Amino acid sequence: MRPAGNVLMMVGVLAIAIGLLLRYAGGLFTWFGHLPGDIRVQGTRGSFYAPIVSMVVASVVLSVLATLVARLFRGP
Repeated sequence: MRPAGNVLMMVGVLAIAIGLLLRYAGGLFTWFGHLPGDIRVQGTRGSFYAPIVSMVVASVVLSVLATLVARLFRGP
């Protein structure tokens, strides 16, 4: 098992890389939140937005990444 410090450093580097990608990727992620199945209701008194499909996509991507990271740190 790897020391907890190494795992925390890897998570930090990964978080910084994702943050930089999201900040400087330009129009790469403009589709997120505008997928078919995301509910948008606008009325005269207010609005409601529920990004259901976008959150399902995010959940699948994060689950795959978590599985890959777990396999990377599992060891022989």
